[in-house]
Amino acid sequence: MKSFKINTINISTNSLLAILLFCFINFNTLCAQNESNTEFDKSIAKLTSLKPTQYVTLDSLFKKHTRDSIKMKTLINASKSLNYIEGESYALNALGVIYRNTSYYEQSIETHEKAKTLAEQVKNTELTIVSLNNIGVAYRRMDLVKPALDFHTKALDIARSVKNPSKTISYNIAVSQNSIGNIYLVLEQYELASKQFQKSLVIEKKSGNRLGLAINYQNIGYAYEAQGDLKIALRNYKLSLEYNEQINSNLGRVICYNSIGQVYIKQKKYTDAKAIIEKALEKALLIGDQFYIASSYINLGWTQKEMGELLTSEKNLKAGLEIAKQYNLNLSIVEADKHLSELYNKTGDYQSAFNHYRESIVIEKTINNDRNLRYVNDVIIQYENEAKNKEIKALANENQIVKSKLERNKKIFWYSMLALAIIIGILVALYRNRQLKQEKQILTLEQDMLRSQMNPHFIFNSLNSIKLYIINNEKENAVYYLNKFSKLIRKILVASSEKESSLEDELDTMKLYMNIENIRFSNEIDFEIIVDNIINTTNIKIPSLVLQPFLENAVWHGLSSKKDNKKIILHVYRVKEDFVRISIVDNGIGRKEAEKINRDKLLKRKSVGIAITKARLTNFSKSYTNDYNIDIEDLYDDNQTPTGTKVIVDIPTRSTNIRTV
Repeated sequence: MKSFKINTINISTNSLLAILLFCFINFNTLCAQNESNTEFDKSIAKLTSLKPTQYVTLDSLFKKHTRDSIKMKTLINASKSLNYIEGESYALNALGVIYRNTSYYEQSIETHEKAKTLAEQVKNTELTIVSLNNIGVAYRRMDLVKPALDFHTKALDIARSVKNPSKTISYNIAVSQNSIGNIYLVLEQYELASKQFQKSLVIEKKSGNRLGLAINYQNIGYAYEAQGDLKIALRNYKLSLEYNEQINSNLGRVICYNSIGQVYIKQKKYTDAKAIIEKALEKALLIGDQFYIASSYINLGWTQKEMGELLTSEKNLKAGLEIAKQYNLNLSIVEADKHLSELYNKTGDYQSAFNHYRESIVIEKTINNDRNLRYVNDVIIQYENEAKNKEIKALANENQIVKSKLERNKKIFWYSMLALAIIIGILVALYRNRQLKQEKQILTLEQDMLRSQMNPHFIFNSLNSIKLYIINNEKENAVYYLNKFSKLIRKILVASSEKESSLEDELDTMKLYMNIENIRFSNEIDFEIIVDNIINTTNIKIPSLVLQPFLENAVWHGLSSKKDNKKIILHVYRVKEDFVRISIVDNGIGRKEAEKINRDKLLKRKSVGIAITKARLTNFSKSYTNDYNIDIEDLYDDNQTPTGTKVIVDIPTRSTNIRTV
């Protein structure tokens, strides 16, 4: 009986200790929560008097609370009541990051868009850049390369335009470069990606930002892994993991565990791979990020497939595929499908293997098409930025030379009063002579600029198109268009050394140009040249490559958005004795619709081709009795529906020497 009582007492004591321990833990949690709430309330109270506009000040007040969606919504409401737009924008960005980290990408983008609109409303550059980068990251997580690159590029352009950037702007330059590097990884441009990561790494080291260092070492490792250098990749992944351990980032650990696990799989260290990927899955489930949950399931299934554990492999790969489809994670869908195809091949279920393989190819082809398009646009943007920078430097140098000349002329004026008339005459003559030379040089530079504007953009696209024929094993098409392309390049090089060329040569060059350009449109454009019998194209001279900008506008602004029945007619004829008239008629969407489409684009590329063409024709016409004329006419049908555009170029043919005689 005593023994029974003693046991009862022991059981009651253990239960009491457990209850006390539970109460103690909950009490500490409540205390910490109350302390956090009190601190948050104090920060809210400061807004009434401070209303800071700098991001770093806002961050110092609310950074500890940015992972709490309830507090961020409270901050949004408090900022609205105070008409404090900067605070509302900051809180919306923090809320958008929470949505992104829980895989609600569309809601995240919508929230960051609101933050951007508010930041632009008060012209807060820091918050605008932060919002743009956050939108870009959300799109990148959805594997939507095009909008991701657009937003990061815009953020980078704005940040670089600031003369004395703050720490926030400098940090966001690193974010933009890092994200653009990630996009290059998706585009399989690994060297370009590494350059972006290295640039970002320099900024992060300077600021001592351990999170930024972790991210960049991780991305550099991925670039090396993609190029097959597993040892250097693993070294960078482990460096990234060290920094993530220092900042206690579970998300960072998940990313590093998965990356290290993938290297182990490739090194055939399957046991090590399985152990570390299981850790990744455990932490991914803990933080609830569906992107990394899907990746962890797929990597675990991959490992099990290599180890021969086919049933569990199938289960995990299907789990990853289901999540990837639910959240539109295209790259993860492709990975899961490929691994499942290989698995079903091993089990002899060839129909399922074929179905998964086919699905992976279809989705991958969609991504690849988007990759090619964005990569081309990115190269164009980089080229134009470089061209603008060079032009600015050239103008600055010219301005400095003019200042030096003025100073020298002042000294000559004061020290040479006796020879004033002679010196002024010499200076005027020299100045006029130099001015004429400079005008001639400007005209030459404009011609070079026209060719350089066409060459990188057009040549890159042409080579990409020919590359696709080679990839698709269409050898005859590849050889045919390569021959056409080489002839066109030869003609452009010849034209670059001549101020003008015959109309016959110009028409031949335009035929080649349209042949090559037509590849991009699957030869859907019907291009026709009509020359009246009375026109002798051999004797008529025109500026070289002068028709190309009009054809380019017809193709890209008139026909590119049209679905079918695409046609361009180039007609050469006379209406007056002293002129030859060239008309270019397309049956495109018209200028108004083209302008509307251009306004809707995020990144606009301003074309200077027509302006330069007019300047070149002006200079060309000085040697003739009449001036050139350009008319652009919008075409409509009986119902006033746009049916295309007509460009008329009148080029003089009677030289001033003839009139003198």
